[in-house]
Amino acid sequence: MQKRVLIVEDSDDIGTALKLLIEYEGYEAVLANRAFLGLDLAASLAPNLIIVDIVLPDMDGIELTRALRALPETETTPIVCVSSYIQGHKEEALSAGCNEVFTKTTFMESFQETLTKYLRESDALRAGASEASFSLFKSTDGS
Repeated sequence: MQKRVLIVEDSDDIGTALKLLIEYEGYEAVLANRAFLGLDLAASLAPNLIIVDIVLPDMDGIELTRALRALPETETTPIVCVSSYIQGHKEEALSAGCNEVFTKTTFMESFQETLTKYLRESDALRAGASEASFSLFKSTDGS
């Protein structure tokens, strides 16, 4: 079964670029340009990884992450939060349940590595791996 990545990003250019990069790596990518659409898609598709923009027009990505963590279909799904500006949002995003928080620039620089890491991790989580193997509350921006 092909692994699926849900992208919740309101910028058409960034969302489309991420979708194309993910598809180029051989994975299925689904794009939602609003948080509520992303929540609906996550519940129905049960993706292996969710990439969430922190700043969205209908609900911020932090609230979306909390809502995703409350769904049985996505309670253990890795969630990576990205934003142009994370200052002041990082700790809140991590405490809401994001696995990592990136600036969009940093995320693009480590895109392939991050994608591979979390898609492998989603397999372990879905197979019932212990919480100890789940790298929750990590950040790669040096703090």
